[in-house]
Amino acid sequence: MTDAEIEITADLVRDLLREQHPDLAGLPVREVAGGWGNQTWRLGDGLAVRMQRMDPTPRLQLNERRWLPVLAPRLPLPVPTPVRSGEPSARFPKRWTVMTWVPGEPLDHSSISRGDHAAGTLAGFLKALHVEAPADAPVSGDRGGHPRTCTDGFDRFFHAVVPGDLADDVRAVWDDAVAAPEWEGPPLWVHGDLHPANVVVSDGTLSGVIDFGDMFAGDPAWDLAAAWVVLPAGTVSRFFDAYGQADAGTIRRARGLAALKSLFLMLMGRNGGRGLPGGKPAWGPAGRAALDRVLRD
Repeated sequence: MTDAEIEITADLVRDLLREQHPDLAGLPVREVAGGWGNQTWRLGDGLAVRMQRMDPTPRLQLNERRWLPVLAPRLPLPVPTPVRSGEPSARFPKRWTVMTWVPGEPLDHSSISRGDHAAGTLAGFLKALHVEAPADAPVSGDRGGHPRTCTDGFDRFFHAVVPGDLADDVRAVWDDAVAAPEWEGPPLWVHGDLHPANVVVSDGTLSGVIDFGDMFAGDPAWDLAAAWVVLPAGTVSRFFDAYGQADAGTIRRARGLAALKSLFLMLMGRNGGRGLPGGKPAWGPAGRAALDRVLRD
């Protein structure tokens, strides 16, 4: 059975619960918009079912199962925590996980109106997350290293979507990140994929962080890029003042990675506009706004 042949429906979710966790099978099941590698279904008021969809291996879900229970107790914002494991079966040959539900609206479908509060909140969250990771923490094959290792990807995104009037300025930001010094500290815990679809908002500020499948041990600059990608304009200084532990080189790398992520969001938005698989129409405007912040702040 290929990914394209697996249709994930509410009935399928209920059937899997009846087979493996029958005490949860009576709870209401509702589809949650979004998702790419995994599709999420709301289960009752306080739970969610995360279904492996496009991810070719179960590694991301297994990372969440293994490490979120370790990280969650010391993080100052709600994060999804695994409570039950679903294993491959004849009905569905991939893994799925029942997790706690994080209330709020994803930022790609909402906005932050309390910018200074959100900056302090994100800084506090990342300061708590960014501690030395254990030796057996996951590593990433395509993230976590110095920006220079991502030059090919940056060039692809740059040539595909960068506005012509911004090209020189965006290239200058990237070149500065590539020239910045390496991260010299120990590998830290890093979320790895902070962008508007992976943070949730309530009452105009950040209220939770989701989708930890890409978590890894590495350079915190990969998360600090969120100062431009997630937060509204004019809050970057507030964020870094509150975070308090980023040197100039780390900020340079983070800003370049923010440019990379902004271009990726713009490309995904363009794909969505053309109806291509994996496209996210809402991400295009979010990416362009983030790119503007990279160049202004």
